[in-house]
Amino acid sequence: MRPFIYGLFCFFSVFAAQAQPQATTTPAPEKHLRNIQQLTFGGDNAEAYWSPDSKWLTFQSNYAKWGVKCDQIFAMKVKKAANNPTYMPQIISGGKGRTTCSFFMPDGKHIIYASTVSAGDTCPAVPNLRRDGKYLWPVYSSYDIYVSDLKGKNTKRLTNSPGYDAEAVLSPKGDKILFTSDRSGDLELWTMNLDGSNPKQITNALGYDGGAFFSKDGTKIVYRASRPKTEAEIKEYKDLLKEGLVAPVAMEIFVCNADGSNVHQVTNLGKANWAPFFHPDGKRIMFSSNHQSKRGYDFHLYLINEDGTGLEQITTESIFNSFAMFSPDGKKIAFSSNRNNGNTRDTNVFMADWVD
Repeated sequence: MRPFIYGLFCFFSVFAAQAQPQATTTPAPEKHLRNIQQLTFGGDNAEAYWSPDSKWLTFQSNYAKWGVKCDQIFAMKVKKAANNPTYMPQIISGGKGRTTCSFFMPDGKHIIYASTVSAGDTCPAVPNLRRDGKYLWPVYSSYDIYVSDLKGKNTKRLTNSPGYDAEAVLSPKGDKILFTSDRSGDLELWTMNLDGSNPKQITNALGYDGGAFFSKDGTKIVYRASRPKTEAEIKEYKDLLKEGLVAPVAMEIFVCNADGSNVHQVTNLGKANWAPFFHPDGKRIMFSSNHQSKRGYDFHLYLINEDGTGLEQITTESIFNSFAMFSPDGKKIAFSSNRNNGNTRDTNVFMADWVD
């Protein structure tokens, strides 16, 4: 997840959709972000991930003016999109089904993403996403992983197992796809070859493991996870999963080796900590969290050392900031935010120069 975009973390955050008009108080400076540029200008836009040459971003959007009825995958040329409200990105996913969690293949000419199109051309029904005062995310069993060229053609299906397969990313080594699947009965991290062969489960703790990314050298994986502990929590998690739902209100950041060994918890902040991504130095992790929020949906970007020390708040503007990704050259960061949205509920993609 990768959230209202539904995919998580893929699912583009339900929390963002509940955002209220932004505060008028002057926030503290965002000293690590310089030359912030807006790349989209309406709807819910999220999970913008760089091409290997740092010239493109692939992302998901439900912007009605682009002719879509639910989340679809697009690719934008960064220089043309910057501060340009009239720019029209290329649709990759064909406009059928619901899609989520896109990522560039190593050749920079193809994009992987998850889609429900095998279950029908229309957008799947959205279940009740609020229950007993909790936000819920749908985990559509019809999601499978596909690969397409930059024109949205020559599409190939990479997974074909029953259940949820989504949240796919690539190893920087260019040899493995990392994704989340419930094919074993729980939401775990898996790897497979670029053609979909040789799937291997690499996590096995009860709870939702997802939104994973490799470190720059490909030796480690960072991800978000829920870890129900009490009988009541375990029952609720299992019951919701049977309905194709998860409650994302309690998640922490974890790291493991690329083969799933040496799992260790990075954060212990409470509430929802998610959308992690390694800093280019491989020692720090950027993530989104509402742990300081009194409202539940006030998400900001934070930076933390892999050992859990040195927590630092990065964003202060608006009440939703997430899906941060460093460009391959380490010079820029792309992220989603509901800043500068004219007091609407729009969430847009932004880009900034990164200053350490």
